[in-house]
Amino acid sequence: MTWATVITAARTIATLAFGVLGAQQHSLTLLLAALGAYWIGDVADGFVARRMGCETRIGATLDIMCDRISAAVFYISFAWYDPTMVVPVAIYLLEFMVVDMYLSLAFLAWPVSSPNYFHLINRRLWMWNWSKAGKAINSALFAVLMVWTRDALLVGTIATVLLGLKLTSFMWLLKLQMPIPAGCVRHSSESLPVGVS
Repeated sequence: MTWATVITAARTIATLAFGVLGAQQHSLTLLLAALGAYWIGDVADGFVARRMGCETRIGATLDIMCDRISAAVFYISFAWYDPTMVVPVAIYLLEFMVVDMYLSLAFLAWPVSSPNYFHLINRRLWMWNWSKAGKAINSALFAVLMVWTRDALLVGTIATVLLGLKLTSFMWLLKLQMPIPAGCVRHSSESLPVGVS
């Protein structure tokens, strides 16, 4: 257990509490508090992990999982608050909770501590997904425009474009032929990546 992990747990609990209460009370203020707890906490746990030199693969995996439950609670609660956002939210959650989660966990196939270091594996994938600009476009753009505009067509289009970008990243990832980490049991039906015996 590290301080970064404590922050991850705390920000997830806070996001869940604000999000559920926001949905129950139909309160935009509480929903925005949930989003704030999610984003501020996500920045804080990463900063603390790097600053204190306690980045771990299990911590990064927990962070990725907590991001998904936090996003799900906020976006589903917001769609409950504003039903016109149901379709855009459904598209975004498909992108974020399925495709992007697979991409984000792919770092586990290589000897790096988190997706933040994926540039050591493939710079193009890192730029699109885990650079500062990539993270802002993938996470903040949809949420900000959803809250700000309430334009279902606009945010639905953005969610669809993001899904397309993530599927493109998924295809690039497949072309890397992810290695099987040392110590993993391999079934006879699995083929080895090129160069691995």
